[in-house]
Amino acid sequence: MSDGVEGNDERRRTGDAAGPEPQGVPEPRPREAEPAAEPEPATLVKAGAADRAEAGTEAETETDEPRTGRADAAPAASPPDSLDAPDAPDIPDAEDDGIRYERLPDAPPPILDGVRAKPPAPAGLATLVAAAVTAVLSGLLLGDGLAVNALILALPLAAAAWFAARQAGRRPRPSSLCWGAGGVALLAVPVWSDAEWPTLLAVLAAAGLGALALHGCRKWSGVLLAPLGLVLAVRRGLVWGWRGVRERTTAGEKDLAPLLRSVLVAVVLLVVFGGLFAAADQAFADLLGSLVPDVDGGSGVPWRVMLALLGAAAALAVAHTAAAPTRWDGLGPGPGRARGRVEWALPLVLLDLLFAAFVAVQAAVLLRGENVVRATNGLTYSEYAREGFWQLLFATVLTLAVISVAVRVAPRSGPRDQLLVRAVLGTLCLLTLVVVASAVRRMDLYMGEYGLTRLRLSVVAMELWLGVVVLLILAAGVFGARLLPRAVLASAAVAVLAFGLASPDKLIAESNLQAHRDGRTLDLGYLSGLSADAVPALDRLDEPLRSCALRSIAVPDAPWYATSLSQARAHEILTARPVRDLPCRDILTEDIYPSVR
Repeated sequence: MSDGVEGNDERRRTGDAAGPEPQGVPEPRPREAEPAAEPEPATLVKAGAADRAEAGTEAETETDEPRTGRADAAPAASPPDSLDAPDAPDIPDAEDDGIRYERLPDAPPPILDGVRAKPPAPAGLATLVAAAVTAVLSGLLLGDGLAVNALILALPLAAAAWFAARQAGRRPRPSSLCWGAGGVALLAVPVWSDAEWPTLLAVLAAAGLGALALHGCRKWSGVLLAPLGLVLAVRRGLVWGWRGVRERTTAGEKDLAPLLRSVLVAVVLLVVFGGLFAAADQAFADLLGSLVPDVDGGSGVPWRVMLALLGAAAALAVAHTAAAPTRWDGLGPGPGRARGRVEWALPLVLLDLLFAAFVAVQAAVLLRGENVVRATNGLTYSEYAREGFWQLLFATVLTLAVISVAVRVAPRSGPRDQLLVRAVLGTLCLLTLVVVASAVRRMDLYMGEYGLTRLRLSVVAMELWLGVVVLLILAAGVFGARLLPRAVLASAAVAVLAFGLASPDKLIAESNLQAHRDGRTLDLGYLSGLSADAVPALDRLDEPLRSCALRSIAVPDAPWYATSLSQARAHEILTARPVRDLPCRDILTEDIYPSVR
């Protein structure tokens, strides 16, 4: 007891504790230093001899002194000239061989990690069947051209996307269904028209709308990158499909072997009994021959096999995207740094003044007529229109680029800034509309003098669509820009659909024939290079102009699934009134004057 009192007095004098020491509690042991955590092996590399010398470590040499290998050995001091050495401590290995390890910086994450969905489960049986049907139809139907077969192939593609999305637990949005319906509507262009250039444009636009329907994007980055997502999904789709096939070829309820055996038996039965019925009745044989694709041998087989493989790859890419879409909207740039009013508005105000001066000059010239053009420039009205159109087209495109940049850096701190943005950009958009009207008017004058061509009609359609884009920008300034990317894409799709269904080659032929009736010359050599869309118009020419114009237009006798309505109409006309064998060299190489008729 006395020992305890003396101990307490001693602690009071030394200030160690405020109360008596509890009985029966062992004295805590001093805490040992925790060993430093070793970095991951993947982040450690051996430093070279030059690095070790620069860091102050000794070069590895033979010595008689034993190495201690103790983990708490003090590291060697760095020389004064090694200030740029990394701060990571030396981490010797278990044997302490003197080799210095450095921690490598972590690799940056892939750019698509933040926007790409998790890998979906292996492809289901319904998805694999839809992809197989797409492959078979691609090999059978795509070797003879595009027409109704494009719509036929859209059905298994849509089915593959639908089944894959349902397996992944995803439901299509109403907007995705609308984009998909728009893509199918664009495939009506190859059904209607024979011209290759509107058909190609419509197919590309349909692919773009389909990509947007699968990805569900809403921003500019998503609208522009969604078609690229389908291309990037081809490799992942093939691997994903192979995993599904491998999983479903094993034993179990989801075995793929029973389905394959059933399909094989069905094909054998159809071939055997179809051949017997065709041999028994000629009418049934003709009907069967018109419906069944003609698979030619020789060099056609490899081509059709490649088309089948491309169809399967496309179907799997579409299905994988529907199951795990990439959210390309996440890659879009954020809002730009707002600039001051003077820094932002001064260049645009000066640009508005320049546009206003140009519009005033255009109004004076185009409204007063050809005499002012001749007196001012020494050019004809058509030459003046041709020279200025391309510059105005490029000016319109550059104006849209200027507006897009200006919106990102526009001040947006209060109502006065918003009013300034609307006033400056709204004025620029209105003046741009006048520039668009001036460009269209110039080309209209030029086409009235020299007639329509594919290039002239295409650039006028392009200029008119740019005017629609300017109107959409004006609407976005009033009602908000949230829907602007999708509105611009929808306007482009509608423009492509209207352009294709209008049959540009038919319009070109009819316009040139009407100009010829009004006393203009006729370039029959150019008209003879048009597609079957122009056959009904050229059929109204007198001989020998009719035969010379129609003889160069190819109307192949294609199967029903590769024949457009224009081709069917042209084939009917040429069958009823065949082309005569006449000398046409001089007629096709010279302009035809009205007196020749």
